[in-house]
Amino acid sequence: MDNPWVIDDWHLMLRLLLSVLLGALIGYERERKNHAAGLKTHTLVSLGSCLIMVLSIYGFSEFVGQTGVNRDPARLAAQAITGIGFLGAGTILFTGKSIKGLTTAASLWVVMAIGLAVGAGFYLGAAFSVFLALAVLWGLNVVEKRYVAHPREFVFTVIAAAGQELMEPIRMLLETRDAKLIKVQFDEYVAMKIGSDGLRMRLTIRLAEPLQAVALAEQLRKLEGIASVSAE
Repeated sequence: MDNPWVIDDWHLMLRLLLSVLLGALIGYERERKNHAAGLKTHTLVSLGSCLIMVLSIYGFSEFVGQTGVNRDPARLAAQAITGIGFLGAGTILFTGKSIKGLTTAASLWVVMAIGLAVGAGFYLGAAFSVFLALAVLWGLNVVEKRYVAHPREFVFTVIAAAGQELMEPIRMLLETRDAKLIKVQFDEYVAMKIGSDGLRMRLTIRLAEPLQAVALAEQLRKLEGIASVSAE
């Protein structure tokens, strides 16, 4: 390719194919963890970004050198960087207790950059970026699980007999498990299993370890006057 504004068909197909392969590697990692944006989404983002970059550089080569034409091969690429934000925002979910999807949104942004790099012919940079991205997604995930504590909030629904004093036993139980009570909501409820009027309590509790939720639910169930406990 002696002319920097012209690309032959073989190099065009090579770049598009390479963008699919590199994007699929990161997409496969997201797919394995059951994220909404998985293999197909990441692959298509990489392919589309590559095509935009190729079009931006070579698609208007016939106008090069004409009077009044100012070629900017980065113009369409800049619009792709802005546009990926909308797709990334769609993967972020705010449930009221936590925010999910930030890592997937970031991986989409990285895949877009990889596609642009392949479209511009920076094969080594794109391939090495995939290696680094997978190292972050796989390697740092292991480090986070092993060494970084992430407190999470759970909602425990407790059905208990009406008139039963439960808040003090619950408070003492939470202290022994180093858990923090964030919110309490009381609802009237008819507890058929205990044969009397009952009360439904929704306890929002912050736990240092997610695995503690099962053990805490079992201990709550053993308190006197409690008919059932569920956690989410």
